[in-house]
Amino acid sequence: MWHRTTSLNIFARVFVTLLLASMVAAQKTSTSPPEDDSNIHPPVTNADLQIAKRAREILNSPAVWNRADNRQCPAGARTFSLYCALEVATTEVSGKAEHRGAALQEARFVIDEIAANRNYEHRLMNYNNDPATAFADIQEVLRMVESLLTLRLKTDSAVPPAVKSNGPPPGNGNNSAVTKADLEIIKRTRQILNSPSK
Repeated sequence: MWHRTTSLNIFARVFVTLLLASMVAAQKTSTSPPEDDSNIHPPVTNADLQIAKRAREILNSPAVWNRADNRQCPAGARTFSLYCALEVATTEVSGKAEHRGAALQEARFVIDEIAANRNYEHRLMNYNNDPATAFADIQEVLRMVESLLTLRLKTDSAVPPAVKSNGPPPGNGNNSAVTKADLEIIKRTRQILNSPSK
């Protein structure tokens, strides 16, 4: 059963991890990653936030939750796994399936954090089917995805265009690029925030 402190602690860990990953991604060259890179961090749009909200609506009760996911989402289905709820929501909102869309990727990253030692081959399917996963856990994953996408939208809109494009910002140069020290600070922050009591 989820407790608010546990949920906040996991959210803090997930957010710090997401921030670290975004900073690392920003440091990479402009070469695009392979299309099926399982750790890709696609840019977030308002549509991605709508996808997360719609997936929560689709999975609105234990009666519609499919506990035996096989990553096949047939048209007209009456029950939905975590993966299928996100896929159906993506198709409804964007008009096409996007296996590595931002909402699906955020869900994978949340699962990476909350089930770090389970070594799932397919994060969404295996977490959904795990006997230790309750319906409340599925809802919590979707709630966290929605919160993270909201934060990313706010953060991305607050970053000046020069910084977004990885180019040097105009002016006196005080807004330098991310350094190794910045990454170490984020890692250390995550270590410090390692329990609900902190």
